[in-house]
Amino acid sequence: MKLCIIGASSGIGKAIASLCIKEGHEVYGTYFQHSETDMSFAGYRKLNVLEEKLDLDFLPETLDGLVYCPGSVVLKPFVKVSADEFISDYQLQVIGMTKVIQAVLPRLKTSTQASIVVFSTVAVQSGFPFHSIVSASKGAIEGLTKALAAEFSPNIRVNCIAPSITETPLVGNLLNTIEKKEMSAKRHPLKKIGKPEDIANLVKFLLTEESSWMTGQVLPLDGGISTLRVSS
Repeated sequence: MKLCIIGASSGIGKAIASLCIKEGHEVYGTYFQHSETDMSFAGYRKLNVLEEKLDLDFLPETLDGLVYCPGSVVLKPFVKVSADEFISDYQLQVIGMTKVIQAVLPRLKTSTQASIVVFSTVAVQSGFPFHSIVSASKGAIEGLTKALAAEFSPNIRVNCIAPSITETPLVGNLLNTIEKKEMSAKRHPLKKIGKPEDIANLVKFLLTEESSWMTGQVLPLDGGISTLRVSS
């Protein structure tokens, strides 16, 4: 398969790219800040998804899969959140994703097995304090997942993953001590926090024909925290 991973330089995006390349897929990746890589990308370019016009000419004429990974995690009390912070987060997470999908849609339409994978968060359906910014943007992504899955069917599948906290640079300040990691792990029924590889394995499934009868879904991958209540 020919795959495009937006935000492939670190964290979850890097894990997805590494796994897909290892599986023998032709992977095209983008980065925003980090350019060095030891992975054998078929194409690798810097991309700012907030630019007015996106330069994606390095992609092949046919794409079988698209994964949009850019995101942010800003946690603060709602009363201290400014309108500009909501707008900035929405621009990155929702508008950026929308622009990328629109830009590559002609390439996806030429595939016989196209799949789009995007990301939400467990906080949308569960509700956590201080998560108003990220929950607002990711809630919009969940809505778009269902709308686009309906509009693009039957030729392009669209699914969304809603993880709990995953050990990546994006949430480094939330897991930068042993105590913070242990406390976060204890909150989850499986008593551990997620790894980028956990997410990458599900993404790979959603990109392949193994999930050919699945579209319009928001899949929790969260150590059980969204549905289970167990004793500590």
